[in-house]
Amino acid sequence: MTLWRYRAADADSELREGEIEALDEGAAAARLQSLGLMPLRLRPLGAEKTAAAAPKRRRRGLKSAVLAAIAAQTAVLLRSGIALDDALDVAASFAEKPRESEVLRALLARIRAGASLAEAMSAEPGLFPDFAVSMIRAGEEAGQVESALARLAEFLEQSLAWRETIKSALLYPAVVALVCCGSIAVLFAFVVPRFAPLFAEAGDALPSSARTLLAVSDLVRNWWWTVPIAVLVFTFAARRALRTQEGRRRWDRAVLKLPVFGPLAAKTRTVHFARTLGTLLQGGVALVPALQIARETAGNLVFAEAIDTVLEQAKAGKGVAEPLRRTGVFPPLASRLMAIGEESGRQQEMLMRIADTLESDTRRLVDRLIALLTPALTIVLGVIVAAVIGSILTAILSVYDLAM
Repeated sequence: MTLWRYRAADADSELREGEIEALDEGAAAARLQSLGLMPLRLRPLGAEKTAAAAPKRRRRGLKSAVLAAIAAQTAVLLRSGIALDDALDVAASFAEKPRESEVLRALLARIRAGASLAEAMSAEPGLFPDFAVSMIRAGEEAGQVESALARLAEFLEQSLAWRETIKSALLYPAVVALVCCGSIAVLFAFVVPRFAPLFAEAGDALPSSARTLLAVSDLVRNWWWTVPIAVLVFTFAARRALRTQEGRRRWDRAVLKLPVFGPLAAKTRTVHFARTLGTLLQGGVALVPALQIARETAGNLVFAEAIDTVLEQAKAGKGVAEPLRRTGVFPPLASRLMAIGEESGRQQEMLMRIADTLESDTRRLVDRLIALLTPALTIVLGVIVAAVIGSILTAILSVYDLAM
């Protein structure tokens, strides 16, 4: 017998944690279900103690795009009447990479040994996200595994498309900024020094703008190596600070307080939260466990602590809309639409509408930022080049006057 540590939800959606004895994970999950608990996480207690003494290397999780493709393909095969183990066998045979095929074969082996799909997915921590395991487990309890897989694939595809939209939108301004910095560095490191011999005879008669220009050029040429060192030191210090709870909290709070990017970050986090929670509720996961999972995938410590507050209020039966509003972190639109959803009994639908609405708003805001940021960077580069040329011309005219 093995002692298993579990996290589960009871009939009142209260989270329960404890230990239970069973031969394997499947038996532990079955025993919890017989007690009226829905398992959310199961881990052998002996493995946890061993990990504490000698940390076990966790396997890297599957990428969202890969997991979405596997879930969508398996859902299609199940709807075609193919059994789950045969569907996974087919999916493994069409896997593009050996690691994907290895993961599917491992799932297949556990299922053929008697485990459910959710139990097989949770057998190796870190390989599949908790929300995916919970959605599949809820789908299994409702007898709708194919629907749960389809819903999981849709959620992952939407989340991935959203992230790619943001990355693609910010790529062009990032390239423009890099070109601007490179152009300025070349200008001060190679172009300006060419004029130094010409200005050497002017001495104190050289205009202050030209002396400043030459000083900056000397600084760039002689001390350029300090820049990568400073970047490395800053990166090391920042990563070390972000590993602490307080450092991460300060960083996340500072990001949310930025003039333009703060509201953008808040809307982005709210989109992820609303879509995650809505998808879990649609998949049959109870509200409290769904909030717990959404909290673990928040991606921002300030938002995670706000979700903790909402979670405590939800356990007390006070709903979600009003606690959302009181946190002061989520956009007002989210709490208003959530209140409408609670009054009409359409929480799931309203959460997805919140995600879609805020996603559209964020896209418009990002488009406006890009429309302003790109010409702004070009103007800054032009101003710097014009200042350099003006300083050089002024110095040349000064030298010419001295020669006359």
